Amino acid sequence: MASGAGRPASAVPSTATDLQAKVRATATKVIPAVVNIASMVVVRDQAFSEEGLPFGLFTEPPPRRQYGQGSGVIVSADGYIITNHHVVGDAVDVEVLLADRRQFKGRVVATDPKTDVAVVKVNASSLPTLRWGDSSRLAVGDFVLAIGNPLGLNQTVTFGIVSAVGRADVGIADYEDFIQTDAPINPGNSGGALVNIRGELVGINTAIASITGGNVGVGFAVPSNMARTAMQSLLKTGRVVRGFLGASTQDVTPPLGKLFKLPDVKGAIITELQPKGSAEKAGLRRGDVVVRFDGKEVTDNGRLRNLIGSAPIGSKHRLEIIRDGKTDQLELVIQEAPREHVRRAPPAHRSVLLGHPLGGLLVDEVGPAGAPQLSPGSATGVVVTGVEEGSLAEASGVAAGDLILEINRQPVLDLHAFQRLVAPIKPKDLTLLLISRQGTVLYVPIEGE
Repeated sequence: MASGAGRPASAVPSTATDLQAKVRATATKVIPAVVNIASMVVVRDQAFSEEGLPFGLFTEPPPRRQYGQGSGVIVSADGYIITNHHVVGDAVDVEVLLADRRQFKGRVVATDPKTDVAVVKVNASSLPTLRWGDSSRLAVGDFVLAIGNPLGLNQTVTFGIVSAVGRADVGIADYEDFIQTDAPINPGNSGGALVNIRGELVGINTAIASITGGNVGVGFAVPSNMARTAMQSLLKTGRVVRGFLGASTQDVTPPLGKLFKLPDVKGAIITELQPKGSAEKAGLRRGDVVVRFDGKEVTDNGRLRNLIGSAPIGSKHRLEIIRDGKTDQLELVIQEAPREHVRRAPPAHRSVLLGHPLGGLLVDEVGPAGAPQLSPGSATGVVVTGVEEGSLAEASGVAAGDLILEINRQPVLDLHAFQRLVAPIKPKDLTLLLISRQGTVLYVPIEGE
């Protein structure tokens, strides 16, 4: 909630001592709901030429593990955590550390790269949570606290003000409406909480602008209203459902403002219409300049995209346009944007969890890229794309390129069957694989620890 007009006078501390007490109380309240997220991704480097091979043949280097850290915010007592897509989007293993030092295995439910929002789930109950705030009520100058794990320093709190709102064209995400703050943010803060003086979640810390890689007082957060809408859509449908104009637009520049007879350098110019799209049905034409959406000023192309993207599908809205120097109004009915591909866990190349007899085994669907050495008729099974060093699978002789045909005498038809057969295996179980290796079929036993 903003600290401007409309707030009760009692909500604003009257002295420096009162402000200090308020900040301290807010920090104490919100810290337990901010978590540390450690992620592991598998990186596959480019193929390299191996000396001595004729005709410049290439060999695929083994995959390597890469670790990262970020933050997250618990928003439901049963374990749903909101964070950034860039923190967990490609992770094959996620660990969540709470402020009270409890640690949980995290599952990436779904992610949305276009807003840089992701949802992680842990199996727990009665967890501390943060209450959602209304980011639309934030104003420049409002006090905010940023909580996260900068540089791996858990539960760090920094204090500052809102420096700007509605920042777009920053180049971080496709849909940008960032809150800018001078509350110090550093690498590791990504996915953490930006809260107002009342302790309400008003933003998800996302990025910094810096030439040194460290904080210089310019940090950005996804507004809570945008993050919450994205999260609700991800949980409901597995993807983010967005409104779509059905037209290409362009920012107004000073020369274009003169040519289109505009009163100022604001608005979004329609440059192309899609057949039977919302814009065409509303009567928009090429060269129209949209200046208001339901009375809200359209400053630029990004602002219009955000307003339409967050509008419910099928809802009706009033557009104010300037056409040939004259103002007009049109009614726009929002249509759904073309479907976007959203990553859902587990990914195809998911590693089996560590501590499992098949721990550290990376597999993928059989295909031309995944298993080039297989015979043309091979169409079932899963191909091993990597084996982690020191794992039981590696010790038993399983290697990248092997095709797993059976697990414990049960056929592995595809990746789903593989996951189903792996799930009931316990850490101490003796596991029997049937594999195909360069045309030779053999059994490989893996003894659990």
